[in-house]
Amino acid sequence: MPIDWWDDLNADWEWNETNGEAELYEVLLGPTVTKVVPGKDDADPSGNGQAEGTEVPAELPILPLRGVVVYPQTGVPLTIGQPRSIRLVDDAVSGSRLVGLVASKDPEKENPGPEDLYRVGTLASVHRLFRSPDGTIRLLVQGLSRIRIGEFVASEPYLKAKVEAYPEISEQNLEIEALARSVRSQFERIAELIGSIPQELISSILEIENPLQTVYLIANLQRMDLADAQQVLEYDSLRDKLQKLVEFLTREIEVLEVGQRIQNEARSEIEGMQRDYFLREQLKAIQRELGETDETAAEVEELRKKIDAAKMPEEADKQARRELDRLSKLNTAAAEYGVIRTYLDWLVALPWSKSSDDNLDILHARKVLDRDHFGLSDVKERILEYLAVRKLRHERAGELGKAARKDTLRREREGVILCFVGPPGVGKTSLGHSIAHALGREFVRISLGGVRDEAEIRGHRRTYIGALPGRIMQALRRVETRNPVFMLDEVDKLGNDFRGDPSSALLEVLDPEQNNEFRDHYLEVAFDLSQVMFITTANSLESIPGPLRDRMEIIRLSSYTENDKLAIAKGYLVPRQLAENGLRKGEAKFSPQALRSLIRSYTREAGVRNLERQIGAVCRKVVTKIAEGVVKSVNITPELVREYLGPPKFYHTEDIAKRTAMPGVVTGLSWTPSGGDVLFIEATRMPGSKGFQLSGQLGDVMQESAKAALSFVRSRAEKLGIDADFFQKTDLHLHVPAGAQPKDGPSAGVTMVTALVSLLTGRPLKPHVSMTGEITLRGQVMPVGGIKEKVLAAHRAGIRTVILPERNQVDLEELPKEVRDKITFHFVRTMDEVLEFALATRSAKPGREQANGAKRKPSTAPAPHA
Repeated sequence: MPIDWWDDLNADWEWNETNGEAELYEVLLGPTVTKVVPGKDDADPSGNGQAEGTEVPAELPILPLRGVVVYPQTGVPLTIGQPRSIRLVDDAVSGSRLVGLVASKDPEKENPGPEDLYRVGTLASVHRLFRSPDGTIRLLVQGLSRIRIGEFVASEPYLKAKVEAYPEISEQNLEIEALARSVRSQFERIAELIGSIPQELISSILEIENPLQTVYLIANLQRMDLADAQQVLEYDSLRDKLQKLVEFLTREIEVLEVGQRIQNEARSEIEGMQRDYFLREQLKAIQRELGETDETAAEVEELRKKIDAAKMPEEADKQARRELDRLSKLNTAAAEYGVIRTYLDWLVALPWSKSSDDNLDILHARKVLDRDHFGLSDVKERILEYLAVRKLRHERAGELGKAARKDTLRREREGVILCFVGPPGVGKTSLGHSIAHALGREFVRISLGGVRDEAEIRGHRRTYIGALPGRIMQALRRVETRNPVFMLDEVDKLGNDFRGDPSSALLEVLDPEQNNEFRDHYLEVAFDLSQVMFITTANSLESIPGPLRDRMEIIRLSSYTENDKLAIAKGYLVPRQLAENGLRKGEAKFSPQALRSLIRSYTREAGVRNLERQIGAVCRKVVTKIAEGVVKSVNITPELVREYLGPPKFYHTEDIAKRTAMPGVVTGLSWTPSGGDVLFIEATRMPGSKGFQLSGQLGDVMQESAKAALSFVRSRAEKLGIDADFFQKTDLHLHVPAGAQPKDGPSAGVTMVTALVSLLTGRPLKPHVSMTGEITLRGQVMPVGGIKEKVLAAHRAGIRTVILPERNQVDLEELPKEVRDKITFHFVRTMDEVLEFALATRSAKPGREQANGAKRKPSTAPAPHA
């Protein structure tokens, strides 16, 4: 029985002022252990724990108890409301006042029957009775002795059963004494932790010497489960009762101590916050008396000065001062104080009015650009044009300003948004550094590759914990100027997912009509990006969304020719690698032939990254020999290149000539984001019936081109000198090597037709010939894209003749003159012209083995990528 009822017990029962306290303790502690108080001197000091003179009747009325167990030698208040229980109490009070108290197995059952009751209970005496206005009766009963329930003899008007005395087995030894002492000390500790048990009651219980009475009194005051409480009552052995109670009290102490610790920690935290608050208020009062300003006021004043110095636009200035006023009214311990403080730090740190002065000297800019990069004339001309416009507008600012004020719809645009598109390694990123140097501006770069979260561009809203501005604002804060050269690298590799689409967020950043009021989600005020020179880079335009592509000025950077690479290697790569590897000038000299060997045999790329790596590898070999004392300087020749780097990785024209010497193998030209490349298409035949296989990871468009090529060949079989019924007894297989690389597009159509005709007629491809173009079912040759990159790839591979669609003739104007001079171009409109220029004259009817695609020794050169 928990001790919650103690205060109610004192309030509800009218105890006599003189002897009421002693009477109460006599009921609660049993008839033989009584609190000694003035005016009450009849306490029995024997302490034997037995109710003297009480005999157990043969039959007793049984009062079922719900959720409570009454122990012998203890007093417990009960409330009854069942009609049969009220009848039982009335009859008992008018008679011997004895009842049998037995716990119900199911506390939720309203009217438990004989089968629902435990078989061990307590003989009790009704000590006091109080009738409430609501009809219930409140009893104060006193447990006398333990009884065992026998046969129930009546169930109406209430339960009545035969009972017998069921005394406990009392033991007297050292173990019992030790267990009893442990129970008393644990109870004392629980009383300290709870704090609501009267000290008089605690003292009285601790003075009891009878171990059995000690068990019952302490168990009566605990919040025990019904099953555990009944088990304490049913145990016959005093030792078992004590051990059960020790286990329960030990666990109860642990629970109470944990609860007290949690409560003390919470109280300490609250007291600490209150203490800090009072100390701060006292400090403020002391500082006011001394005429000093407190830390918060000083911080607010410092921020106010920074806001004044930042020269923000009107909207941002109002927002900053509004947040500053909020900050001044907050306690520094408040959670929002840090949020507002960080926000204001970002606002005052942005370059609202700071800008770099442009160097408008065009000759200086041209000199810087030419010094840093070889070639790239289109980009250099565009930058010089931008400078020239800026210079002229600056000189004519007054005259142009009057005209601009008349146009109320369109504002004056000062920034520029460029997009450099080209294969890797051609210098797109390094161009940004050079442009910034030429203009006299700061340079900042962020990589967009793999970015999938819109908040990376626009920032997070301040409602989120740890929110920050987006990368645009962070970069501007780093460079501390509002007009830097801002490079957005790898814009074609942006992603998107459930967090948003970053490319859509860039629409506002890269739109000259909108970016003068760019609003970052974190800042919530407009920032002018119109002064920024944005430069984006990409390898391919296809993956850039149309609306974003439309906002940028596209400048294409093509692949380097062999002469370009040779000049770059001499002027830039070799000096840089010599310096990086600790070599002095003259210790390693690269001959032009050695550099050409590196370009042709050890690299095959649009840019120069791999070329620089190979030059670095040669330099490291030289460094090793010099460090070992073998040589003092080395002249690098093609022979030494082979010795240092091993066998060639690529073959110039030999591989192409060897592979195309057999009918059915034709070289085409392809475009990839890494630049152009040479593409081989192979055809073979075998006995069968109208089978047509395609292999080499071909995309849907390329497969359709192959089917169109076969249909054209079958429709023109007789004119091409092919048996009309060849397909009835033949299976054809068209394969594009480098099968690990996906390939797609329509530009291989003419190459596929040529490969099939070469196979079926036995006419091999002319030496050093390549082609590109789309075909129709009628044999028309349609124009394709990427001509510049494809022709440059042919030039790198040593191709001497290139067949192109007639309508692509204008694209040759973009090619360097050295390339145009070294390659013969044939412009065609039909497949008949393609076959005439591409295939050798048939010298004899091909044999069966040749027609079926005879085997030959495979080439050791790696397959080109498509």
